[in-house]
Amino acid sequence: MSIRNRALPRRYLVASDFDQTLSFNDSGVVLSGLIGAERFESKVAGLSRASFVQQGAELAYLLLHDPEFRQVRKEHLIEVGRRIRLKHHIDVLTRILGSGIEGIECVYNVISAAPEEVIQSALEGIVPPDRIHGTRFDYDPETGEIRGIARVPAGYGKVAVLGELQRTLGIPRDRVIYIGDGSSDVHVMLHVNRRDGLTIAVSETRDIAQIARRQVLSEDAASVLVPILEDVAGWEPDQIRACFEDAGLVLQEWDRMRTDVVSIRAADPERDEPAAMANPA
Repeated sequence: MSIRNRALPRRYLVASDFDQTLSFNDSGVVLSGLIGAERFESKVAGLSRASFVQQGAELAYLLLHDPEFRQVRKEHLIEVGRRIRLKHHIDVLTRILGSGIEGIECVYNVISAAPEEVIQSALEGIVPPDRIHGTRFDYDPETGEIRGIARVPAGYGKVAVLGELQRTLGIPRDRVIYIGDGSSDVHVMLHVNRRDGLTIAVSETRDIAQIARRQVLSEDAASVLVPILEDVAGWEPDQIRACFEDAGLVLQEWDRMRTDVVSIRAADPERDEPAAMANPA
């Protein structure tokens, strides 16, 4: 009896930011509206100008030190997650990454400076909690007040989390894909680029667009599959279009420049309900 050697699938670590990458709005802005806090954006800008905290960690600092934000409890963060407006078809993105690319296995994780409770609440039923790595707080057991910060994945903090995941999963350095949108992703993208991984920018922010190997502009989270299927799986455009169609989506527009500008619609319009655009309460 002969034994056939079957090639094991190539395993990749795919990680993305949360705010503005998987969502349309910032966690801090939504939280400010929820608790009635004022001047959130000006406070963040002031912290950034003073280089007082790492870029991306401004909300964590305010939650620990600002009088207006000291009132925040865990239940507030969970409610913010319910109110976050998500980009379309994150579930399609995670499903195709998990099992829809022949010969490739992708382990998807979210690494963000947004509070972990916010991300877990927003992505409930889409991304398992153990694959979400956000800012983790230490709460007073009696009052529920935030009394400390256990971890902030911002700046070099994202590099540390990514490295830990890579070691735990046993994934080679050149099989890492990172997706981000802003200046807080610069350090981790430079790190991934140096190790021959793939970096994808999903915004026109100058700092990040100049660093990322690929750039995709779309309101649909599934759009980042285009450079992954091209650069990692080596698929041709007709194969990529067929993949989207099999998932019930249509690549309506795909303008190839240095930047991929992608427009996606549901193949069956009745399936593309407004509820798919935002996390249900």
